[in-house]
Amino acid sequence: MISRFIPTVLVLLACAMLERASAATRPSVVLVMTDDQGWGDTGYNGHPELKTPNLDALAAAGLRLDRFYTAHFNCSPTRASVMTGRHPHRMGAFGPGAPIRAQEITVAQVLQSAGYATGHFGKWHLNGKNGDRNTKTPPGRAILADDPLSPGKLGFDEWVSADNFFDLDPVLGRNGVPEKYHGDGSDIVTAEALKFIRRQTAAGKPFLAVVWFGNPHVPHEALPADKALYAALPEKDQNYYGELTGIDRNVGKLRAALRELKTADNTLFWFTSDNGGAAGPKSTGNLRGSKGTLWEGGLRVPCLVEWPARIPKPFVSDVPCSTSDIYPTVLAATGAKAERQIQPLDGINLLPLFDGKMTERGKAMAFVARLSAEDSHAALLDWPYKLHTGAVSGRGRKAAGDQPLAPVLLYDVSKDPNETADLAAQQPERVAKMKAELAAWKTSALKSLAGADYGPGAPGEPAPKSSEQLKKAKRKTAAQ
Repeated sequence: MISRFIPTVLVLLACAMLERASAATRPSVVLVMTDDQGWGDTGYNGHPELKTPNLDALAAAGLRLDRFYTAHFNCSPTRASVMTGRHPHRMGAFGPGAPIRAQEITVAQVLQSAGYATGHFGKWHLNGKNGDRNTKTPPGRAILADDPLSPGKLGFDEWVSADNFFDLDPVLGRNGVPEKYHGDGSDIVTAEALKFIRRQTAAGKPFLAVVWFGNPHVPHEALPADKALYAALPEKDQNYYGELTGIDRNVGKLRAALRELKTADNTLFWFTSDNGGAAGPKSTGNLRGSKGTLWEGGLRVPCLVEWPARIPKPFVSDVPCSTSDIYPTVLAATGAKAERQIQPLDGINLLPLFDGKMTERGKAMAFVARLSAEDSHAALLDWPYKLHTGAVSGRGRKAAGDQPLAPVLLYDVSKDPNETADLAAQQPERVAKMKAELAAWKTSALKSLAGADYGPGAPGEPAPKSSEQLKKAKRKTAAQ
């Protein structure tokens, strides 16, 4: 009788061995994103006061992407680009709190279907809500179980997440149930992510861990010990730099744990921010503009990649890259394929860059403040030139006091990163070519916004023409 079960047992053992072998060859993925950390907010980029020893060590050990751009100048849209590889305006994610469309395919869904364990920890901000301003009292900003756009509905097996930013002693949603925490938000998120990572490593299963810190977004509440490092500075700087110190500490914790678990070599570890700096010139590295603008200071952010099995030696690259590139690169790295990939993708696969074989991007990057407004500020980066149309002074939102600039501006940002020397009059042919390319991209994005990418009969919204139409579109999309 027993002998009849032996073949079955052997098959099960073989399957288990194959699964473990597959886990050993397929890389795990850790995607780390901060909230409002600017290009200048790191020690390795020359900040005069901020201490970031763990980020500096990561920069020295892996790939430093010195021309890394966010798909948008605000949080929710950029996060949508990470999840999908597509420009956020294609799915109506126009600004903070704008929801991702339920019809989109996320990196978590693709890796989940390929056998990966998937977890999200920290700020989500893709469910069309900005959360309760009181982050410390239940339900705070916890994402609830019945939310149609929760991490759990978009591919994550487990999640400890918030609608929006948070600092000390937050309330977060554990798989949809509000839970009160005590301590620094970055420490809490990292501790939860490490529990997940340790479980999956023990089970021999590859994992995707998305770790999205709520710092250093306002209101800036740092732990006393982190503030103490900057005791000679004003209180506001102590809190801001203290939050960044907390982030740095937790990047170190994540890297150390991966090494302790002996999974660091075959883990793709990706660190970046969701938009440019919002805390003054030091935060942006003295680049023009800041969060909320399409100038370099609003879009260019720190980015570090570590994957020793694929990137054995550290190097620095000036090839322009984007948050939209994360999705196609992770899919290529893991071998996972979307069953029904939504096109077009705005991002590209960066594995050739990791291998030292890519010296040019080969594809321009478009940026736009508000897709549905023809006169909205838009930009096209076709390295090394960056074209601006419809630009205004100030924050670029046509607020009181903002003044229109020249209808078209052109800069060589490789030589002029502060975007001060306009070359448009000197290069009319280049301007005409780039304007045409930007217009074609806008046409494509408007078709996507209207639902053309989802196939016959799939729901889609026409491009909103007013703020009220946009609000209605958000409500309907969130309910789908």
